[in-house]
Amino acid sequence: MEAKKAEVKKTFREKVEPFVKNYCFECHGDRKMKGGVTYHPALKNPSDAAYSRRWLMGLATVNAHDMPPEEADKQPTDHERQMFVDWVEQLKYLSPKDPGAFVIRRLTKAEYGNTLHDLLSVDASVVSELPDEVAGEGYMNTLSSLQMEQYLGIANDALKRVLSAKDASPTAVEKRLLGPAPAAGGDERAAAQQVARGLARRAFRRPPSVEELDVLMSVFDLGLRNKLGYNGALRLMLKAVLVSPQFLYITPANEVAAGSQIVPLDDYQLASRLSYLLWSTMPDDELGALADEGKLHEPAVLRAQVARMLKDARSRALFDGFGAQWLGLGDLADKTFDTTKFPQMTPALRTAMYDEGRLFFESIVQENRSVVSFVQSDYTFLNETLAAIYGMEHTVKGAQMRKVKLTDANRGGILGMPGILATTSFPNRTSPVKRGVWVLEQVLGQHVPPAPPNVPTLEKQDKKKIANLTLRQRTELHRTNVVCANCHKILDPIGFGLENFDAIGRWRNADETGGAIDAAGELPGGKRFSAPKELKGIIAARSDELARNLTEKLLAYALCRQLEGYDEIVVDGLMNDIQKNGYRMQSVITAVVTSYPFMNRRVVETVGGGASGKK
Repeated sequence: MEAKKAEVKKTFREKVEPFVKNYCFECHGDRKMKGGVTYHPALKNPSDAAYSRRWLMGLATVNAHDMPPEEADKQPTDHERQMFVDWVEQLKYLSPKDPGAFVIRRLTKAEYGNTLHDLLSVDASVVSELPDEVAGEGYMNTLSSLQMEQYLGIANDALKRVLSAKDASPTAVEKRLLGPAPAAGGDERAAAQQVARGLARRAFRRPPSVEELDVLMSVFDLGLRNKLGYNGALRLMLKAVLVSPQFLYITPANEVAAGSQIVPLDDYQLASRLSYLLWSTMPDDELGALADEGKLHEPAVLRAQVARMLKDARSRALFDGFGAQWLGLGDLADKTFDTTKFPQMTPALRTAMYDEGRLFFESIVQENRSVVSFVQSDYTFLNETLAAIYGMEHTVKGAQMRKVKLTDANRGGILGMPGILATTSFPNRTSPVKRGVWVLEQVLGQHVPPAPPNVPTLEKQDKKKIANLTLRQRTELHRTNVVCANCHKILDPIGFGLENFDAIGRWRNADETGGAIDAAGELPGGKRFSAPKELKGIIAARSDELARNLTEKLLAYALCRQLEGYDEIVVDGLMNDIQKNGYRMQSVITAVVTSYPFMNRRVVETVGGGASGKK
């Protein structure tokens, strides 16, 4: 590793720094920040995680020949470009061993609802009034005063549903959480302290500290002072628990030695991190018991728990949280479509499209199939509504989703899945560019540079010039703009390869203009195809890229932040075991859960927004 680090540093000093100064500084130097980007500070400390995205953006634009711009006086040779690209990919070796920024994160809306369900036996829909998290690179962990009012309102609502009326017999939830009242003349405060300890252990997902118990007991005392009686004071304490930071956030249990910088997660926090990853809810009794015994961190025990939890119905949460975000299906319900062109896009069809993706994802997890199956498979899940999009409405009847064997090789897998084809389209037509970007970024894990500013869209092309052109011909005309050409030569072939599918995923042989679909294309490396099934075959053959991309995205989701620096070295190691196990999905999940960044943390904690891997 030290030899590799020295080599990367030497290449930086001798080649990369001169490259950046020679070709990039005119627009992105110490005094110029075109597009808000400067490489001046990154040159001083190239391995700083703060600049990792800048280097990746540089890699994408230089590799696509977007930078330097066509009009620049100085242009690097292809050899120089490749040198820069290769160096950025080796930058990880300059990173110290580090589990990355540690985020004490707030429960998401779904997690909060599920946790209330498990704690109070209340329906998870009690949180329906909370706003959804904003999709993108994480969500804000801070709590505004308005949000606190919402949480308090939800706590009140939840307690009304499960607690008995005044002077009525206690409900099952009250008996489980609050226990019986002490006998007449008994020590109410001692009894309340026992309740507080048990309640906090369950709700905080770890043993409470002395200070935390003192806070809860002060709430109990407040209730007594206000003449609420023993049971009323306990109810007030329970309400305080439901709006406490320890309940709303996932927090560590143990104090760490002074001077520590990186420590293993304690078993209680590991149990929560695992449970919220796979189930989107609090740890169950078995996880809690293993944490109490201090055994959960043992590799064999942890792997066994992953296997157990994936068999549980609650593991559906892995799709609803991670899978839907990865595939983009979480946005389908609210996506706008032209109702005149696509009246079929009813709520029922959108639900079926989402469920197809979910059931397909779950089948790969439960049957421990290779991740290649996401691209190349011969089955899917349909009901009568969705079957109509496949042209199979005469063979699939009824509203129930069921597994269906596919005989058309152009179908099967996520590239031919209607819900994904719909989310990567415009409201009124397909988008070869959006589909190409989706495949490159979400399936193969490549970095695609953003579109340059001030480039006119297809809709702004000369109407007379494009009157008799197909969408492919119009897009190719768009590529004559030198600013657009370099990226489009990579994106467009993939998108054109999927053009036989319309904007909601139906098969077609002609586009909206009546022109014949031309799905032929060529990918870098000379791989040619003429139909979706051939494109799928080419992408499926890139199994290492598929598996690495999925591993990186799942790890980022599990950590609630974007990957950087040492994370890439970790993934290199994970890929060895994943490859040996045939790229099987459960191997990917287990590798992530047993990885160094998942099981360790920096002592310096940050409360704030995470990054990619929205939870």
